[in-house]
Amino acid sequence: MSLKESVKWIIPVEIRPVVKRVVFRLLYFGNRYHCPVCRSNVRLWKPLGYDLPVITEKQIIGSGLRNALCPVCGSSDRVRLLYLFMKQKTNLFGGKLKLLHIAPEDQLRNIFLKAPNLDYLTADIDPMKVMQQMDITQINYPENTFDAILCNHVLEHIPDDSKAMSELFRVLKPGGWATLQVPISKSLEKTHEDFSITSSQEREKHFGQKDHVRIYGKDYTNRLREAGFKVEEYKWILDQNFKNQNNKHGLNEDETVFYCNKTL
Repeated sequence: MSLKESVKWIIPVEIRPVVKRVVFRLLYFGNRYHCPVCRSNVRLWKPLGYDLPVITEKQIIGSGLRNALCPVCGSSDRVRLLYLFMKQKTNLFGGKLKLLHIAPEDQLRNIFLKAPNLDYLTADIDPMKVMQQMDITQINYPENTFDAILCNHVLEHIPDDSKAMSELFRVLKPGGWATLQVPISKSLEKTHEDFSITSSQEREKHFGQKDHVRIYGKDYTNRLREAGFKVEEYKWILDQNFKNQNNKHGLNEDETVFYCNKTL
């Protein structure tokens, strides 16, 4: 029996994640960086992303190969930014909120499940790891249902993204907010999409990932506004009050949070 098999045999299944986190905290301990999601001090971030010509050519923010993954909890740079943004700039951890989380990131889901103020629902087109199967182009909830919606790095997968945006706006309560992050090009003025491209290989070549159907350009904000949202493009790097001294949390300096509101 190998050492790995022996460890699995000795340690009960229910406590293995806790043991793994403790071990990784020791293995990667350092004072250079801090992960706000798992509250670990680490000496490095692990590699994340894809090294593809189209990502470099189109300067797609948050898609290129980079050192950005927490070695303890697996949070990415974009997950850490969203967590800090929501903690510092929204009411998510304040009053009672009904939260819809589409295609939930594991690290954020684990935090939200423990938050006593949240009426929390996870959803995805794939029902295996969520509370409810959901097609966000046809959301089976009445209008004005949710106080907050997280739908991050999902819209680039959906052919009819305008329908999805409209549905997210419809089920959001007046006064509510959503974060709707996508991979976005620094060089494209207009979103690039071509629905004649259907194979995984060609989509990866043209859009940077085999299951993407577009690369969003600088018109992304206008697309959200057409769905009804009031959009704030929050650039954390310009906010002197944002608590991230010397980028200790390993965030992408080009990343913008698309903070979308449904006005009263």
